[in-house]
Amino acid sequence: MLQAQANYANTQIQTASPGELTLLLYNGCIKFIKKALQSMENQNVHGKHENFIKAQNIIDELQSTLNMEYELSNGLFQLYTYIQEKLSFANVKMDRAAAEECIQLISELRDTWLEALKSLKRGGITTS
Repeated sequence: MLQAQANYANTQIQTASPGELTLLLYNGCIKFIKKALQSMENQNVHGKHENFIKAQNIIDELQSTLNMEYELSNGLFQLYTYIQEKLSFANVKMDRAAAEECIQLISELRDTWLEALKSLKRGGITTS
């Protein structure tokens, strides 16, 4: 079962457009923060740390792909930096509120991104 899930995820990544990949990254980041929170509840320090690091790695990836020629990218860069700091704080201090704030921020980014992708598709513009 796990192998089938891994194969499905791998296929999804390989066939996704750049816009869809960004959406997958947002969803993955949220998933890992939630897993970190669950590990905190279970007092699993290793699991907490590992999942926060995975979430931070995704934010690093999102940040590194920004085209800094656009003003919007500068704002996103600063927001990603803020999220990175909050994730680090949540990891070190086991701060649930900081982690939940990150989930909220990333969820808002994801939802906005999803709406933008839908708008592009409705307009007949493809993201591939």
